[in-house]
Amino acid sequence: MKRLACILASAFLTAHASGEGITVQSARGEVSVRHGVTESWAPVGPGDLLRPHDSMKTGGSGAAVLSVALPSGTKTITLPSEVIVDMSDIRDLSQEELMLKLTMEKVRGSGYRWNELDPPIPNAGVIHGTNNGAARELTENKLRTGRMQLNGARVLFENGFFSTCVLRSMEVFRLYPDLSTSFEDRLMVARALEQAKLNGEALSEYGAMAGLDGLTPEQQALVREQMQALRR
Repeated sequence: MKRLACILASAFLTAHASGEGITVQSARGEVSVRHGVTESWAPVGPGDLLRPHDSMKTGGSGAAVLSVALPSGTKTITLPSEVIVDMSDIRDLSQEELMLKLTMEKVRGSGYRWNELDPPIPNAGVIHGTNNGAARELTENKLRTGRMQLNGARVLFENGFFSTCVLRSMEVFRLYPDLSTSFEDRLMVARALEQAKLNGEALSEYGAMAGLDGLTPEQQALVREQMQALRR
């Protein structure tokens, strides 16, 4: 228990130290920031300083460049259009921290699947009499948010933040199960796990991918090759 508390304390301190040196270098089009758990987004521009609890979003025609001060030096990160990135994810985790957080995410995911066995409960829109069109629009908006978060996870992957890429993607898959069938996104997670030196976890992810519906022969072959390579 004491060891677990130390790990959590370390993770907390790392998270709160990670975003202190993130500055908006440039912004074009629709670029906004959300502070903490608030639901409102505000415009952001060059020179603005971002904190660990902030999230950044780019719209369909938006793009931004961040300057990030890391222990290894300053890193430039480009955000393309249609992404949401939490500033707390722009950090490195130790393998121990990743395993702990990965286990916690799996526990949450297991609970989510158990809940699917319960009787269906009408959503808030149905309870208040929202028509089917509005409910469908709400669902589409939520899926768009999930897709933008996965796009943000890809930004993390491309910039070498493999651990937080995995955790963010798994959270999105748990919250938006419809997005968990994307082969390219699942492949990103599997490769991020490999980069994080968690070959056993990567093998499990490839195994789960093999069960996805609609895989092309090329995708099936890729999964088999990766699984064979990890078993050597």
